[in-house]
Amino acid sequence: MFRKTIEFSTQKDYYYLKEDFPVPSIVNIPEWFKKLNHSMETKTVKGCMPFLDAISAGYILKMPQDFAIKHNVENDSKEKGYGQYASLKSCPHLDTIGLNVNYHNLEVHNTEQLKDSPLVEKNKNLAFHKILNPWIIKTPPGYSCLFTPIFNNQDDRFSPIVGIVDTDSFNTEINFPIVINGDKYPVLDTVIKKGTPYVQVIPFKRENWEMITKPISTEKIFSNKIKSHLKLLHNYKNIFWKKKKWK
Repeated sequence: MFRKTIEFSTQKDYYYLKEDFPVPSIVNIPEWFKKLNHSMETKTVKGCMPFLDAISAGYILKMPQDFAIKHNVENDSKEKGYGQYASLKSCPHLDTIGLNVNYHNLEVHNTEQLKDSPLVEKNKNLAFHKILNPWIIKTPPGYSCLFTPIFNNQDDRFSPIVGIVDTDSFNTEINFPIVINGDKYPVLDTVIKKGTPYVQVIPFKRENWEMITKPISTEKIFSNKIKSHLKLLHNYKNIFWKKKKWK
């Protein structure tokens, strides 16, 4: 039984674009993962339940329209710090309904807002541009959402900056600053296509935690390892793993 509901809402005029809807992450399992063979003789990550749990957890947001990125690290002014970013409106209808996805005025965070962060270096001193998200996300009281790059399958051209939002009380769209992979792409002229998965949404219950530390003997650690390997070899799925459901 599903006791908790996460709600994605948007303007009526945008709601007909079903292909742009958020989806459970399990629907977004990458093709390369599906094609992997896993057996006792040939072991691959396809047999790793923690890996599968990560890529199938929560929900996926898709790019609401094409997003063009054009920059050259050597040529773009570090003083200006903006690079050459633009938006391509792949859905003309969006112009008429005033959605948050209409990028006539791009929102940016300048580098001073993240001064000395490694993200600034990765982004090659260019401003951090936002992907404007048309969806309002609501969770039950006491629940927040972790917004993260897509686990183990993020587009290598860019990644959203990770954040947590208390979505039980926040009542408007959540936008996502992105970091360009300037180390791999010092020169980049590309389009992130409409419908590209770009953010993974993980709802979770807010709880207070307290950390403790304690010693454990080397003998005990070794003994636990031996018992686990002998008893549970290749059986994590059958003994430890609990099935998770995301609809």
